[in-house]
Amino acid sequence: MVLGLVKFIFITILVLWLIRMLIRLVLPMLFNNLASKMQNQATGQQQQRRSKPEGAISIDYMPPKPDQSKTDKLGDFVDYEEVK
Repeated sequence: MVLGLVKFIFITILVLWLIRMLIRLVLPMLFNNLASKMQNQATGQQQQRRSKPEGAISIDYMPPKPDQSKTDKLGDFVDYEEVK
């Protein structure tokens, strides 16, 4: 029974140590890859901004026009004052 507990603790420590070593090797590579991707995106955005001449207007989104058949045909609303 004691031998099984010692074996379990030894295997657990060994697995945790291996995971720690793998994380030390893999995480820096992942962070470097992520940082380079973000840097490439930032330079791409700067190039897009430079390609437009100064003062140029660009519209990215135009809302759809309302359908004329769905509009209210009762007429215009007129403000009124209540007289007492």
